[in-house]
This record gives sequence, C-alpha cells and structure tokens, in this order.
Amino acid sequence: MYKRKDAFYVKAKKEGYRSRAAYKLLEFAGAEKVVAAGDFVIDAGAAPGGWSQVLLRLVGKGGKVAAVDILPMDPLPGGNFRFFPRDLTDRALIAEIVAFFGRKADAIVSDAAPNTTGISFTDQARSADLVRAVLALARETLREGGTFLAKIFEGAESDDVVKDLRRSFGEVRRIRPSATRKESFELYLLARGFRGS
Repeated sequence: MYKRKDAFYVKAKKEGYRSRAAYKLLEFAGAEKVVAAGDFVIDAGAAPGGWSQVLLRLVGKGGKVAAVDILPMDPLPGGNFRFFPRDLTDRALIAEIVAFFGRKADAIVSDAAPNTTGISFTDQARSADLVRAVLALARETLREGGTFLAKIFEGAESDDVVKDLRRSFGEVRRIRPSATRKESFELYLLARGFRGS
C-alpha cells in the first residue's frame, strides 16, 4: 500500500493545489516546456482539477483551458476556463471545445487513470484504452505542430500506444517525473510536432 499523505500530498494541500499530481505537470512545464503563456490547452480527464490549476497559471490571461471529465469538478475562476462534464469519446465535444477556443488547441494533456482492478494486465489495457481516447480527441482538436502528454501504465499495451502516437507526431518520448510514487508503474508519453489529422 502506498502512503497517500506523502510529502507531495502535504505540499499540495499547503500550496492550495487540488492534487499532488500538480507537481508532475509543474515538472514537465519546467523541464519540457509542454505549455507556454498564451496557449490553448485541453485537460482530458481533469477532475479533481490539480492540472487545470497549474495550466491556468502557465497559460496566463492570454491562454485558455478546457477541462473534460465524466466526474464532477468544482469550477475554477476566470473566463478563460471552461469545464465540460462529458465523456472523452463524445463526438459533440470536439466542436464545443474548438468553439470555446475559437481555434484548435496548442496542447492536450491528461493525467487520467482508469478504475483499477489490481490485475496488472487488465489495468494496463484499460489505461491504454483511455490514452487512445485522448489521442482520438487530439487528432480532431489539436493544431499542426501541437503537443500531447498523457499518463499510461507500463506494459505491452503502452508499446502499441507509442506506435499509434508515432503515426501522428514527429517525436514521442517516455518520461517518469520525480513526483511519481516509487512503487507506481505509471509513466507519461510526451509527443510533439502533431502532423495534423
């Protein structure tokens, strides 16, 4: 069992972030420049909103954040943020996000994870399916040259997802941020240079 209230959990509460996962995105932002000021970003699987909080800070007043999740999420302040309480595979979502942005997105990010069973093969498959859903949304909403970042559970399925990403992006890398729990088998797939749908 992992210790839920670890140092990152305590730090998140102290600094006002909704989840410890905020520090993973902050690390990506610093080391990888995943998101820049003025960017329009989709946060796929956003609840409880830790990544959306960070994204709003990173994009500033000139940027926009569209958060999507089937789970409820408390709103965040600002006219440049909108929460879409929807399934990622809802086709109507594509037009609604693009309408909110007024153009296609610069980046799509996802820290979403499936409900886990404890059976690694099943959990890896569910995680891969979730990332494929984010990728399908990215192919419809991302501008050419755009960036993709998503959490996935390591395993044979993750290799297949990397192959899928390479069909649409110029560069694909696996990254494990320091804020990830040591016993976790999650990693992140970072893809740059979207070639267009």
